[in-house]
Amino acid sequence: MTRDDQLIRMANQIGRAFGAYPETEAVAAIRRHLLDFWDPAMRARLQPLVADDRLAAAVRRAVAAMTPAT
Repeated sequence: MTRDDQLIRMANQIGRAFGAYPETEAVAAIRRHLLDFWDPAMRARLQPLVADDRLAAAVRRAVAAMTPAT
């Protein structure tokens, strides 16, 4: 499993944890979790994967909502 595979798996796990939330709240909660608990290097590595269809839709929206500086 590559590092990208691992990041996608972890990000999708976070997405599933917020899966019961309404969509808008889930996206915001996923984004907040990534900003609060993921190392900046991990977030930077995840950013280019935003178009990867292995990422859950809510996770893709959360990652897209993060600016590169956050």
